[in-house]
Amino acid sequence: MHNPYFYILIMAGVSFAIRALPLTLIRRQIRNRFIRSFLYYVPYVTLAVMTFPAILHATQSPAAGLLALCAGVIAAWLGADLFRVAVLCCGIVLAAEFFLV
Repeated sequence: MHNPYFYILIMAGVSFAIRALPLTLIRRQIRNRFIRSFLYYVPYVTLAVMTFPAILHATQSPAAGLLALCAGVIAAWLGADLFRVAVLCCGIVLAAEFFLV
């Protein structure tokens, strides 16, 4: 089947089902701790899954991206704000690209 309208229809149905079924089937508050914690962490996991590969592949060498990622995680862990972490990571990528490539 190479009909693009069929694929668009399937994608629309899946997107609608993902959004509409929980609204229609779940009427009361979710009390299960596992499901609540799962739903709490879904946005963070989705953001991480989209961000980490982009960090590693946005540079000319993945080693520069990995160095910047490690430095950014350490700087954020030590309490640096977002601007300082971003400047540090950009500087590390610049230096690593200059010396590694």
